[in-house]
Amino acid sequence: MRTARGLRRASAVAVTTGAVLTAGAFGSQAQAATLPAPAISAAGGFVMNNGTGSALFAKAADTRRSTGSTTKIMTARVVLAQKNLDLDSKVTIQKAYSDYIVNNNWASSAHLIVGDKVTVRQLLYGLMLPSGCDAAYALADRFGTGSSRDARVKSFIGQMNTTAKNLGMKNTHFDSFDGIGRGANYSTPRDLTKLASNAMKFSTFRTIVGTKSTKQKVTTKSGGYRYMSWTNTNNLLSSYKGTIGVKTGSGPEAKYCLVFAATRNGKTVIGTVLASPSVAARTTDAQKLMDYAFKK
Repeated sequence: MRTARGLRRASAVAVTTGAVLTAGAFGSQAQAATLPAPAISAAGGFVMNNGTGSALFAKAADTRRSTGSTTKIMTARVVLAQKNLDLDSKVTIQKAYSDYIVNNNWASSAHLIVGDKVTVRQLLYGLMLPSGCDAAYALADRFGTGSSRDARVKSFIGQMNTTAKNLGMKNTHFDSFDGIGRGANYSTPRDLTKLASNAMKFSTFRTIVGTKSTKQKVTTKSGGYRYMSWTNTNNLLSSYKGTIGVKTGSGPEAKYCLVFAATRNGKTVIGTVLASPSVAARTTDAQKLMDYAFKK
């Protein structure tokens, strides 16, 4: 049986312990509330909790900027939303696609070979991993409508803009299928993050953008085969734990861009940096934003 003195002592210990626990809880909340926002070199940035959609960081998040090859997220999104899509249907590579690479200094290439028959799925890998503008051209030509190649490309870009409108991307417009714009290809960190979040709902998209490298067997013009090897330009897949995507971009006006996503302990964060001064800077910027987002 406890004495009165023992009961008073136990009560005092319980009260003290409770006070410490309460103080610790409030301390953690205060620490989270006062977590300093990271400084990034990118001109614009945005990151959100993908599960709740809540914004966790914003810097010029609604300022329109050139997006470089992050445009190709929309290219893939439009393709994947096609009715009765057959990912294993084959597209014959045309000379116009390779000529496009030659004629555009900033056009990155999947090194597609004229006459080869490449599946839609393989073109999506060529689009998203090495950021092939030739693959983007092939997809636009295949999934646009019209009697001429120019008409089909115009139709496809129209689909890109319709999709942007339907997704509520209020500060976005596309005038190209690959990000090599003609003066009216722009978006914002918030809009691109919204796009990427939506695109990640497609299992094929998630698989492709989470792939570090791939070797694809394609059919040659003569009926034989060759292997195409592609490596993802998103080095976060190798350098940042939990990275699941999404897409790099660059250009003389866009500078260096990155749409990124990662999952840790069941929490997924997704965001965008636009106009970082270098490849290394965009990587560092994205890492800072994800570190910050996971602590929020």
